[in-house]
Amino acid sequence: MAPVEHTAQEHIAALRHAHDRLAGLVRDMDEAQLTAQSYDTEWSIGHVLSHLGSQAEIFEMFLDAVLDGQPAPGGEVFPPVWDRWNAKSPLESRDDYLSAQELHIERFEGIDEATAAAFEMHFFGSDLDLAGFVRLRLFEQAVHTWDVEVMLDPAATIEPTAVPALVDHLAYVAGRTGASHDERYHVRVGTSAPARDFVVSVADPVSVEIPDPDASYDGAIDLPAEAFVRLVYGRLDPDHTPEVTESGARGLADLRRVFPGV
Repeated sequence: MAPVEHTAQEHIAALRHAHDRLAGLVRDMDEAQLTAQSYDTEWSIGHVLSHLGSQAEIFEMFLDAVLDGQPAPGGEVFPPVWDRWNAKSPLESRDDYLSAQELHIERFEGIDEATAAAFEMHFFGSDLDLAGFVRLRLFEQAVHTWDVEVMLDPAATIEPTAVPALVDHLAYVAGRTGASHDERYHVRVGTSAPARDFVVSVADPVSVEIPDPDASYDGAIDLPAEAFVRLVYGRLDPDHTPEVTESGARGLADLRRVFPGV
């Protein structure tokens, strides 16, 4: 089955679910728990919250600009926000993340249909409608929520309400997360929940595309859609991999090297 389009409202609802899920995990954490390592080896749980909180603040600037009919801000607005969030203590990062992200999602939830339909943003080389803009936040929220939850529950998966929208737009992500290779090969990827068919083309750049039914591939993988999202983000190590079916010369081990993580 090919990818489908998802509405801005579906993206916003999934963002709400992912945020509420993370909030439920961290709201009562003490400083020792917040300084424990997340799945990202360079970040503690508190660092993850600081990252998401600073993103919420930055994306509010973009949202304000578009709704006021102004051009989106440039990258020069990022460093001062990062500096303030990096200076916060773990407890401040937790509390300020919870309030900043709640406010940000409430802003999205309050956008009326006419404003949503007219929404246009030029974002660092991409032209985004409201669904595309929210999806940038949803990718980050869903993946980083997993980064925290998996340290508490090794069987954790990506927020289910987010998976359909994310897996249908992995083409946007793969070109940024995939490591360029001199070797060229193609792996068909079939997913469940939802059922989709893709081909990962390993070249320069790496791409995720709709497969050609008449093409031949160097390997094939079938796995849950949420696991494919994690694979493209470098989060499908052997200890956190569900049941996968493989065939052909190229498979999951190859794609783990292609997607080392971000």
